[in-house]
Amino acid sequence: MSDVEPITSLQNPRVKQVVKLRDRRDRDREGKFLIEGFRELTRAIEALQPLTEVYTCAQFYQESHESALLEAAASRCNALIQPVTADVFRKLSYRDRPDGLLALAPRPDWTLDRLRPQDETKAPLFLVAQSIEKPGNLGTLLRTADAAAVDGVVVVDRCTDLFNPNVVRASVGTMFTVLVAEATSDEAFDWFDQQGVRLLATSPAAATAYTDSDLTGPLALVMGSEQYGLDERWLERTDDQLRIPMAGRTDSLNVATATAIVLFEALRQRSGA
Repeated sequence: MSDVEPITSLQNPRVKQVVKLRDRRDRDREGKFLIEGFRELTRAIEALQPLTEVYTCAQFYQESHESALLEAAASRCNALIQPVTADVFRKLSYRDRPDGLLALAPRPDWTLDRLRPQDETKAPLFLVAQSIEKPGNLGTLLRTADAAAVDGVVVVDRCTDLFNPNVVRASVGTMFTVLVAEATSDEAFDWFDQQGVRLLATSPAAATAYTDSDLTGPLALVMGSEQYGLDERWLERTDDQLRIPMAGRTDSLNVATATAIVLFEALRQRSGA
């Protein structure tokens, strides 16, 4: 790694290619995406996510294990480690406070075929994110799903790109630690029917509070867009709708907050606590 000459020019073609990948059209065309940050890269490497290049600048390091991380990226993920100057890294980075680590990765094809229960002896728990519009919310949903030990997240009819840099960032790399699949609504309907999974949604108009429902069987919690909520097709296909009681003036919560509340109630019930 020490034998690789650092990139010093802001006009270097490789630098320009990385910057372009902030745009969804370029990610789709190139089939690549960006992973920035120590924690995000650590989790990607642990999941053996292939990496083509890791751009690095020691001036911005904030941890004490960057060298070990770079060695793992090279040995486990076949990444080329490419040092760059501080000015070049500032151009590459999409963060206000970069930590000197940014990787270029081939975009994976995450389909429903990769989903499987983490524990075959227990009823599976899934999360469906339908038409989520904001990258920060989608990333937070992935982080919450990891924390609640869900068996998989299905991103349905996506409005925002799952590989948007802000999704990667908001997930803090947990998009590599939880099984994620992308699908259309019809594909998801068929798959959950085949698996015998009950579909559950939240609604302010529901009669049953989420704490009064049995959340221990094979279950998929379906959450809709921030602006419009769950679309009618999904509402018609759900087996039950639950209410999160509101004590104040608002009648709803942010989608990531509502998801966390219900998933952790399901986790509580399944743990027998």
